Amino acid sequence: MSSIDRDGVSIHYEASGSGPAILLSHGYGATSQMWAGQRELLSANHRLIVWDMRGHGLTDSPEDPSCYCEAETVADMAAILDAESINDAVIGGLSLGGYMSLAFHVAHPQRTRALMLFDTGPGYNNPKAREGWNTGMAIPRAEALERDGLAALGGSEEVRVSTHRSAEGLARAARGMLAQFDNRIIQSLTSIDKPTLVLVGENDEPFLAGTDYMANKIPGSTKVVVPSAGHAANIDNPPDFNDAVASFLSALPSP
Repeated sequence: MSSIDRDGVSIHYEASGSGPAILLSHGYGATSQMWAGQRELLSANHRLIVWDMRGHGLTDSPEDPSCYCEAETVADMAAILDAESINDAVIGGLSLGGYMSLAFHVAHPQRTRALMLFDTGPGYNNPKAREGWNTGMAIPRAEALERDGLAALGGSEEVRVSTHRSAEGLARAARGMLAQFDNRIIQSLTSIDKPTLVLVGENDEPFLAGTDYMANKIPGSTKVVVPSAGHAANIDNPPDFNDAVASFLSALPSP
């Protein structure tokens, strides 16, 4: 296990294997523990890096709400690559982690070798849709954590395999990282010129439309639907998920 310090905030990550780098980001309410079923496969021929976002897992939960935002998350990702002396990587993630992977590409296209977007969406063009997400999802999540503590996370698969230290940190992450504030990311899709895997569990109904949208907007993207899987496709059906990822990685040009 390793960590970096960014302005007094300790960011936890784990790196294993050698070869071209892969950086995986977890979903909201999960941690790097959710990738346990992929570590052996991906570290066999790659330098695999998994990490905990602010407010999650073993990463610190600063009290300042301004420490939780897209920009800080992307900066954490870049700092981890710097700590590992990695110039570029395959950038991937599930749900919030997939959204942040798209945000990383917007900020650092030259450091993004390819993208892997799992059970995620690109945000919203429509301001009313963003407001609906914030008032119907992000803010209620934060309020429930502030009121009920870690019990408010529920028992979804990716949450069940994860351990957290701070309900308050998760609440601040919901307000600053899960919430949507603009349409920069969804507007970036047509300009993506990197190999991109867009994957979704067949039963992940809230994200099926977003997956289709991204697959249609990102030039040359590869779409995969994982059978018998919900939102945590990598946990629900590891064999088919792993096969899809391995096939995508094997087709990438040599770095």
